[in-house]
Amino acid sequence: MAEPLDAVVIGAGHNGLVAAAYLARAGMQVLVLERRHVLGGAAVTEEMYPGFRYSVASYVVSLLRPEIIWDLDLPSHGLEILPLDGSFTPLDDGYLWMTNDHARTVANLRRWSKRDAEAYDEFGQLMADMVRFIKPIMSIVPPDPAGLDPRQWLPLRSLARAFRALPKDERAAFIQLMTMSAVDFVSQWFETDPLIATMSSWGIIGTFLGIRSPGTAYVMLHHYMGEVDGAFGAWGIPRGGTGAVSEAIASAARSFGARIRCEADVARILTEDGRAVGVVLRSGEEIRSRHVLSGADARRTFLQLLEPGTIPPDIEEDIRRFKYRGSSGKVNLALDGLPEFTSLPNKETTEHLRGAIGIGPSIDYLERAYDDAKYGRFSREPFIDMEILTTVDSSLAPPGKHVVSCFVQYAPYHLADGKEWDDLEREAFGDAVVDAIARFAPNIKDLILHRQVLSPRDLEDVLGLTEGNIFQGELTLEQLFWSRPAAGVGRFRAPVRNLWLCGSSAHPGGGIMGAPGRLAAGEVLRTARR
Repeated sequence: MAEPLDAVVIGAGHNGLVAAAYLARAGMQVLVLERRHVLGGAAVTEEMYPGFRYSVASYVVSLLRPEIIWDLDLPSHGLEILPLDGSFTPLDDGYLWMTNDHARTVANLRRWSKRDAEAYDEFGQLMADMVRFIKPIMSIVPPDPAGLDPRQWLPLRSLARAFRALPKDERAAFIQLMTMSAVDFVSQWFETDPLIATMSSWGIIGTFLGIRSPGTAYVMLHHYMGEVDGAFGAWGIPRGGTGAVSEAIASAARSFGARIRCEADVARILTEDGRAVGVVLRSGEEIRSRHVLSGADARRTFLQLLEPGTIPPDIEEDIRRFKYRGSSGKVNLALDGLPEFTSLPNKETTEHLRGAIGIGPSIDYLERAYDDAKYGRFSREPFIDMEILTTVDSSLAPPGKHVVSCFVQYAPYHLADGKEWDDLEREAFGDAVVDAIARFAPNIKDLILHRQVLSPRDLEDVLGLTEGNIFQGELTLEQLFWSRPAAGVGRFRAPVRNLWLCGSSAHPGGGIMGAPGRLAAGEVLRTARR
């Protein structure tokens, strides 16, 4: 029998690739196995229409950990992040426009409310302070609250000291961020409805909650934690689409000696005497390894890839309770030209098209979108986070043409009245998205050359995201830190020796971040040394 590998990684999503790169850099023999024909998982670029390349699922970058970029030297492997310029919210009677130019943003806000313009700096400073306080937790392996090793708690000492050092009002604000709704939190600073709606919309991304639901303030904070080239809270797109992030990490992993196989679908994780010893592919091929890391979510890893009865019944029950509740869809468009928003015609400027465009003009609009989802329907007037990617990276389409990414809330995985996400329902959802944009940019319907509509079921079937949840599990308070995905499994270690979680079902959660992969690799290496 061939000598076993040091590690097999299930899934070539960006977290799996990060884990593989760190393990290979440490000298391990690593093999990554990807089910699809293309690597990247949800961070993938594909040509779905001749000459047009879509960021099929994930579409923007901000949360990718700087230490991963430095450690793996990703720029030398082709990674280049192009910054988006703020956000634009079209309205029926005007628009709200915030840019990367601070003075210009304040002037735009002053048109709406002098109070809001004055509060903008105060709010921004508070969120920056909150991010500086909480961001180190992304690099901490959570302790096991039921464990007996006091050393696991040592990394939290600095966090406790930092919390005590916060001013009293900021300690109170942090508690509010962890418990309040996005609307209630933001409304403490601002009075303009479109501004509150725009800022609160960050709190519903990928979450089956409304902007008035407790817990959405934390999701908003999660999206503030990123940066692009040191710019706090900024977002960008990778040149070449989000697949370029995965390709750069894969290139780094290969440079350290890791191997990556596509079209290698793992059917089962092999175990012997309570220990993971390798995997079996759908083809029947058996691959032995000393460690198995899974970039798949917790449900797929523990309940589908392991033989029934492998993990303790209490942990199995916790894994079954871990919430996914997919609530999002994606629509990608190939356009023959630029859409034109009635409230700010292109003859005046097209600068507003170089950032995020939010179709969510009011608090009530966003809450009504959630009302549909609560009762098992996709939103007839959905919230859309829309980016015209080619205004920043023209290489994604032929000259003069454009690629538009539309991330959509809400599209519940479970539909009411016995409906399924069949072709008819998918196309009706796509129509609702285009109609919502056309309300503010009527010419878009005449520009569409091709559209790709992905329902939550498509995200599950094509990309392996259970129930279509983009974070591999909701980012709600009870599913964070040592409870992600369950108590006793929050340190990346499965209840099977030498089996590890390295995807977004593990701490600190989802987004193109890479932190779960890096932290899991660190735990594998510490165990291997012992």
